Amino acid sequence: MSYKIERILLSHEQIVNRSKEIGAQISKDYAGKRPLLIGMLNGAVPFFAELIKHIEGEIETAFIKASSYAGQTCSSSGSVVFTGDLNLQIAGRDIIVIEDIVDTGLTIKTVCAFIREKKPKSIAVATLLDKKSRRLVEVDIKYVGFDIPNVFVVGFGLDYDELFRNLPYVGVLDSSSI
Repeated sequence: MSYKIERILLSHEQIVNRSKEIGAQISKDYAGKRPLLIGMLNGAVPFFAELIKHIEGEIETAFIKASSYAGQTCSSSGSVVFTGDLNLQIAGRDIIVIEDIVDTGLTIKTVCAFIREKKPKSIAVATLLDKKSRRLVEVDIKYVGFDIPNVFVVGFGLDYDELFRNLPYVGVLDSSSI
């Protein structure tokens, strides 16, 4: 099967510029603090890497893997599976969870509930993309890169069957490819 990108939704330049803005806001919001940024594997890695370059002050980083998607599917399975755990003490810490995309909200809601059990001081969510039209549960997202329509996107960490994560932009996957 040949996959095609229908169009570029967000250019690399747009993503970098928005990451700078979010980084500046996080720097201001957490001035004098030492937040722990938790990246969601695998998709958030490019956004995580871009974002932390623009945060001033001390930060710590960690990663967790959780997903509500499986294989080539384009829609959530409805249940979240953890394939990793945090080995850090997060009680009393300011936590910022970094996600590539929030659509149904199921994964990020489950991850935040998991982290809350560990008694952090605070939890905030930063996402590159927010697809509100697909939301099934209410979630609080403090830092949003871009609101996007209900299209299937790939690139800058987002994948289809583990492909396209390496694209330097966010593109819409041609629906005939899915």
